[in-house]
Amino acid sequence: MSNRNILRWVIVVASFAIISLILWNTYDFFQKFKAEERIKMATWSFAQSDFLGNINDLDADVNPVTTHILTDSTSITNPRMMVTPDGEFTRILNIDTTNVKDVSVYLNKLKIRFEKENAPIEVKYRNQNFGKIYYGNSSLLNKLKYYPLALILIIVLFAAVAFFFYKSSRVATQNKLWTGMAKETAHQIGTPLSSLIGWTEILKMEEVNPEHISEIEKDINRLQTITDRFSKIGSIPKLELSDIITETKDSFDYLKTRSSKLVDFEFVAPNNVINVNLNKQLYGWTIENLVKNAIDAMKGKGQLKIEVVPNNTYVHIRVSDTGKGIPKARYKKIFEPGFTSKKRGWGLGLSLAKRIVEDYHDGKIKVISSEIGKGTTIQVSLKTTS
Repeated sequence: MSNRNILRWVIVVASFAIISLILWNTYDFFQKFKAEERIKMATWSFAQSDFLGNINDLDADVNPVTTHILTDSTSITNPRMMVTPDGEFTRILNIDTTNVKDVSVYLNKLKIRFEKENAPIEVKYRNQNFGKIYYGNSSLLNKLKYYPLALILIIVLFAAVAFFFYKSSRVATQNKLWTGMAKETAHQIGTPLSSLIGWTEILKMEEVNPEHISEIEKDINRLQTITDRFSKIGSIPKLELSDIITETKDSFDYLKTRSSKLVDFEFVAPNNVINVNLNKQLYGWTIENLVKNAIDAMKGKGQLKIEVVPNNTYVHIRVSDTGKGIPKARYKKIFEPGFTSKKRGWGLGLSLAKRIVEDYHDGKIKVISSEIGKGTTIQVSLKTTS
């Protein structure tokens, strides 16, 4: 295990320990505070017993301490009530019943709630039962009860922010890496490509079969297109007004002539022109990636259909195959960098298509339907200009 991973685990364990310590101390403080409130209520209950007993005893004087405890409204802030053995509510303190329609029903509900929060305290004087005191938690204790939840929420939010910051930083680093690799690839291809162009001119002067030279020039043009594509990664491409049907058909025809004869190609599109703001090289790369991915899914044999469907301000380009299909849980995952179901490959084709469509053309790409063993349809949506 590397030092960086060890440091991460140390931070995670230390954070967990600190959080656990804070939560335990909060719980311990809550229980102590609750016990102190119980002692205060017991004292107030005793004062009630002494006061009520002395009222009935005509020869006894009320203890000044008892009077002080009963009249001091600042030391005990708990909502409380005394219920006589007959069920009558007396000594109602810190309970607002001003806007209550049925006070009796309201107090009975409070009595049930208080009994769940704290055990009631009996009021007795010399074996004479005056009833029970029901009391709820103070407002401070109620606030303290939710403190651990608030703390956990803050920690979760902080962890989420840290995670997304780390993830975005990692994605940015990966993007820089892929951009650097792409530009270096374009640079490396450029040198032998220039040489091939020169050799082609020499072959022309040697009166070589023009058909052979024509095929070589097609491959050279293809290499130039690939170089241009790679050089555009990482920079903002220039968009030009183009007919989406023509550009799609050109990519379709090129791939059809260079693909397996066992694949049955079909192209469906309206006869009119549909203009969109497009970078032709990058769009052609997108169609190529989608078609190659579809052919791989069919293992080089099946039916492949490209359909151009206009829809109000958008035009949809759908690539359908009769391949193995995609589970619904992977509809979004297939567009993530590095995801691939093949034994060989880096899983960059669909992720590049997503970036080209969504980042550079402000469009959308998604799986609109798929069925295991029957095939998949992926749709690219672009805004039209007419």
